[in-house]
Amino acid sequence: MSLNSVLLLGAILFAIGLYGVMVKRNVITILMCLELMFSGVILSAVAFSRYIPIELSSESNTSFILDGQIFALFIMAVVAAETTVGVALIICVYRESKTLFSSDISNLQN
Repeated sequence: MSLNSVLLLGAILFAIGLYGVMVKRNVITILMCLELMFSGVILSAVAFSRYIPIELSSESNTSFILDGQIFALFIMAVVAAETTVGVALIICVYRESKTLFSSDISNLQN
């Protein structure tokens, strides 16, 4: 696969996730769409690290090739923490309001 096709796939994943975040009202679905957006970013980071020409690197060894994969692992760790906090907040809000729709949740004070 070429770099353009991989970046196009990453952009499509990001766009589908962005559409879901903007249109959907269920907070679980919004959280899943955020995960899809992060997957598009991870795919693009790995693609850039794979297809970068060796001549453009200032280093003489091949450790720079792993920069995109290390960045992807860092993003996955941040996404896992974000998902954990998000699910915990969703559970707390559901216990108070008995709904999972963001349009029904208007006041978080009690």
